[in-house]
Amino acid sequence: KDLHDHYPFHDRNLDTAAQQVNRNLRQTRPPLMTSTTSSVKRDASEMMTSNLPNGNLDATIAAAPSSSSSARCRRRPLSRRQRGSLSTLLTRKSPFGNETGSLPIGEFDSSVDNNGDSGASTSGSSLVRNAKILVVGAGGLGCEILKNLAMSGVVRDVVVMDLDTIDVTNLNRQFLFRSTDVGHSKAECASKFINTRCPWMNVVPYHGKIQDKDAEFYRQFKVVISGLDNVEARRWLNGMINNLVEFDSDGDPMPETIIPLVDGGTEGFSGQSRLILPRITSCFECSLDAFTPSAAVPLCTIAETPRIPEHCIAHAMVLQWPKEFPNKKLDGDCPADMKWVHERAVERADRFGIPGVTYMLTLGVVKNIIPAVASTNAIVSAVCVNEAMKVLSFCSQSLNTYMMYMGSEGIYSHTFVYEQKETCPVCTLHTHHLSLPSTTTLNTLLQQLCDGEFRLKAPSITSSSKTLYMRSPAVLEKATRGNLDKPLKELMISGEELVVTDPVFHETSLSLVVTFT
Repeated sequence: KDLHDHYPFHDRNLDTAAQQVNRNLRQTRPPLMTSTTSSVKRDASEMMTSNLPNGNLDATIAAAPSSSSSARCRRRPLSRRQRGSLSTLLTRKSPFGNETGSLPIGEFDSSVDNNGDSGASTSGSSLVRNAKILVVGAGGLGCEILKNLAMSGVVRDVVVMDLDTIDVTNLNRQFLFRSTDVGHSKAECASKFINTRCPWMNVVPYHGKIQDKDAEFYRQFKVVISGLDNVEARRWLNGMINNLVEFDSDGDPMPETIIPLVDGGTEGFSGQSRLILPRITSCFECSLDAFTPSAAVPLCTIAETPRIPEHCIAHAMVLQWPKEFPNKKLDGDCPADMKWVHERAVERADRFGIPGVTYMLTLGVVKNIIPAVASTNAIVSAVCVNEAMKVLSFCSQSLNTYMMYMGSEGIYSHTFVYEQKETCPVCTLHTHHLSLPSTTTLNTLLQQLCDGEFRLKAPSITSSSKTLYMRSPAVLEKATRGNLDKPLKELMISGEELVVTDPVFHETSLSLVVTFT
């Protein structure tokens, strides 16, 4: 059987030799499980050649009768591993090319030249090898994504971004890190590991916030894979990628300016992966209603770089409590326990200059820590990289547009089309209407924008004639602060269009028409 796998043509002498090899293997070798694969292959090779007429496999092949298939015999066929590789698949025609799917992006080209190399620059292999990929996040999901990209065998240039440093609690699932890496940048350690282990890769790290990079930085990538662990950062990235799209004279998106965004996320035994084609499919903001506001805190982000009050509370509960009370379980219903956690959280928040740690918030966070499950990360990251390969090479049908994995209910995933929201402030040009009493203050309006469907964080607002309130710079904020307590009727007229900006939208503005009731 092994002989025919490598030399797939029919010859009676070789059939006889193969049968003799199999008999000798059964008689002389112990069970295969007691020997290494390499030793079995070596001994099998020696037995094969010893039973061939000339004692030489190549000589026997050369002496084989000529036939119409002899031309094919001269070139060694691909091994099982080669036949299943992505590099090989990208050079073969496919009946399931991207153009045949429900979300067609491009036409698959499997052309190769006479030497077996990728043909035109539009071939699937060339498109992937020449593509520059951005991976945002190098945590539990990011490590899996980087590993999958490296082991695909066709990806070369990757940039990885992450703000966090490595904590000892990361080591149980973020396998690109070692104990000696604790305290160092996740992005830098992950890129170093991949580049060392996989020398064909060129992974460039960036340690910092995604908001620190401008539009020109993001324009250089062919696809962005997001492994972020919080909603606000994903909203900002979604806004940035959508803003990069340019339109032609007819108002249609220009294909060369569309950068696909593959977004992945996990929470315990559940996970999701989605493909976002900016200005074509629904974006992350369209599905914001599916993310109910919660005090839940990602466990892997609390130890080294706290950014919000919840991180400080989780640090006191998860890391400080076991050290102080190793034999006592934290009781969320015990006032004394909650008071201790609250006081420790306040101390940590003061140390990092983070306001907002309250006793009530402490009670909410204690019962909502998200567990991190390595198998969920592995499954979701595999889907993310799979979709990235599809949109780069067009080798198969793209996901349209959302995949949900529910591991707590078994090995089950559900795919469906997430429709574009007609009133989305990011991927549509929609003017929103709001009816309010004329006595409503500007501050109340801004608070409603933060607590309502838009979930803004720090909105600024202007009218057609003047600036009503601007968060920055500090001089302008001070000058417009007095408008916050004024009723809207003193600042604008009924039916006037207002422009609202917010950091979560990047450079996108929200058009709002306020009518007095």
